[in-house]
Amino acid sequence: MTKEILRVEKLNKFYGKRQILFDVNFSIRQGEVLALLGPSGSGKSTLIRCLNGLEQFSGGSLFFAGQKVVTNEKSWQQLRQKIGMVFQSYDLFPNLTVLDNILLGPLKVQKKDRKQAEQEAIALLDRVGLAEYTKAYPRQLSGGQKQRIAIIRALALHPELMLFDEVTASLDPEMVRGVLEIIKELSEKDNMTMIIVTHEMNFAEQIADRVLFLDQGHVLEETAGKQFFASAQTERARDFLESMKF
Repeated sequence: MTKEILRVEKLNKFYGKRQILFDVNFSIRQGEVLALLGPSGSGKSTLIRCLNGLEQFSGGSLFFAGQKVVTNEKSWQQLRQKIGMVFQSYDLFPNLTVLDNILLGPLKVQKKDRKQAEQEAIALLDRVGLAEYTKAYPRQLSGGQKQRIAIIRALALHPELMLFDEVTASLDPEMVRGVLEIIKELSEKDNMTMIIVTHEMNFAEQIADRVLFLDQGHVLEETAGKQFFASAQTERARDFLESMKF
């Protein structure tokens, strides 16, 4: 059996007096792809942001590679080298070239040798068809290109777990496919462990080993990927899937 990468126990999240997440429990093992699905406002993005310290959870525990996560900023800084995250808004630094955006983490955080880090970055760029853009700035790129760079920037740290939060939400339809193909390749060729928040149901059906379905901050079901799309366990999930067909 593959090793457990992440375990979440009774995770709760409040904004003031308003509770956003209610006793969320799940785990993910090496090489698995877990899709977080549910309607807008169900807590998916809040949950995934809690998994690398961008949101502080209000109760419960996280365990990474068997070790309980200590929730202070120093610990999170170290853990984010192992948990990569890509957002829908790219978050590239506009004043840095593509190459410098990618090298920031390996050089500043991991203190890697620059020559080695550059070789790895260029190899990753070549893999996604963007090797010629090393000296370009984000403003010179399309949305799809920016998102591919954001993925490469996260991969440059050699993470053990990748988090994707609606990475195609701000892209034009014709750019979505290229980004999703990269994520699919990471799963199939690299055996990357991934947690994905998405509204792309066809993609989720293709790639997800398991689905965690949330509604109003509650996990209503955790189901094997193919089974969820063929026969979801709860009426709410079935209604959701039906609504996503239009």
